[in-house]
Formats: sequence, C-alpha cells, structure tokens
Amino acid sequence: MRIAITRAVSPSIERCQLTHLAREAIDLGVARAQHRAYEDRLVELGCQILRLPVEPDLPDSVFVEDTAIVLDEVAVITRPGAASRRPETVSVAHALAAYRELCHIEPPGTVDGGDILRVGRMLFAGLSSRSNEAGLEQLRTHASRFGYTLKPVDVRGCLHLKSAVTQVAEDTLLIHRDWVDGAAFDDMELIDVDPSEPFGANALLVGDAVIYPRAYSRTRERLEGREITVKAVRMSELAKAEGGVTCCSLIVQL
Repeated sequence: MRIAITRAVSPSIERCQLTHLAREAIDLGVARAQHRAYEDRLVELGCQILRLPVEPDLPDSVFVEDTAIVLDEVAVITRPGAASRRPETVSVAHALAAYRELCHIEPPGTVDGGDILRVGRMLFAGLSSRSNEAGLEQLRTHASRFGYTLKPVDVRGCLHLKSAVTQVAEDTLLIHRDWVDGAAFDDMELIDVDPSEPFGANALLVGDAVIYPRAYSRTRERLEGREITVKAVRMSELAKAEGGVTCCSLIVQL
C-alpha cells in the first residue's frame, strides 16, 4: 500500500520563490485542476491520497516533496533553503508521524527534498542553492543508521538535483547532463532528455510506471521506446513556479 501526501495549490502561489525562471502569471484555477488530475494519476497507480489542508500564506506549499525525505525506516524533516518555506514542514511532520519515526535537519544545515534522489540504499544528494554541506552531513548521519549511503552531487543551472535527474525504472535514470555530471551515476543506465526539452528530466516513478509532464513529448517517446509506461499529466502552471511532478507529493510505502 502507498500513501501519497499532497497539498492543494495555495491561493498565493503567484508569490512563489523563483531562482532560475522569470515570473509569469499563474492561472490558479488551471493550476488546481492540473494538480487534481495529478492526484488522479497517483490513485490510478495504487496510491491513497492524504491531502493536507491548504496553506493560504505559504505560496510554495503545494511542493510538499521539499519538506521531508521519506525512507523505509524513518522520515527526515528538512530545513528548506528558502526561509519562507520552513513553516511548511510543520503539518507535513505531523502527517508523517503516523507512519515513520521522525528526525530533523537543524541549523545551519539546509536540505530541500527535491535535492535527494533515492535509488535503493543510495541517496544521491544535490549540492544546490537550497541544500548545503552541513545539511547533507546531517542527512548522512540520520540515514546511515539504517544502512543508507549518501553521495553528494554538484548541481548547476537548475533549482534541484531532481530537476536534472530522476529514476524512471529499477536501474535507469532520466538525465539532463548540462545540469549534472552523468559520471556521478556510473552504475546506472542513463536516458538523456531530448536536447529541445531541458526541463524534461523530472519524472515520478510510482511502482512500474512514471508520471510525466505532457509537454515533453520527444523525451516521452524516448521513455516509451525503452518500454517504460508513462502516465502523462499537464503541469504548465506549476512549472511556472519551478515545480515538477516529483515536487507535488511525498510517497510513503507501507
């Protein structure tokens, strides 16, 4: 059984944090409809939705992935790199306490969940503008108690590690090499995004299928050419807030 923790789009999302994109108008109604369709895809793939209350004063709060790293044995509550996002962790921690032991990233450490790519017992950890060495060392300490290895990876030109690389099958990653060095993943098979779709490396693996943005059709063809099942969703409005398909849920395996 899988629980997918989500949160509805905040009415203040137009005040979201932006690092690499210019600000554009976000249609709140369309964003909410796209998010509901995303939740429907999660249900199709066997998840039970646990929807947290909307946070009107927290513009980025739909992106629940950044608030925690959920492992089989423990959930690490993060300390997001953007100070305005740190209040988001309170309700997420309360929800996760029903399913996992909790531990926390403490100052001066910062970690965004979007910088942590788990593959088996390996945690690839992005050193980005949102996650620092102090935070990753704390995560290493917490995770190593349960047999996980942490490998820091430099990120350039994008917000999070999972903007540049995500898992799409058991031993396969989808990658945009301009933003992360493929040599960091030397034991994995790599599928490159289509050069015309630099934002196409963010996919969410749920079971044996991936949820993937409909906008990146050429990269989608590459995935399907490897016999990967793709469940397409529209993410145009949340993409304007530097969001992707991994950002909008925390998957808890029971």
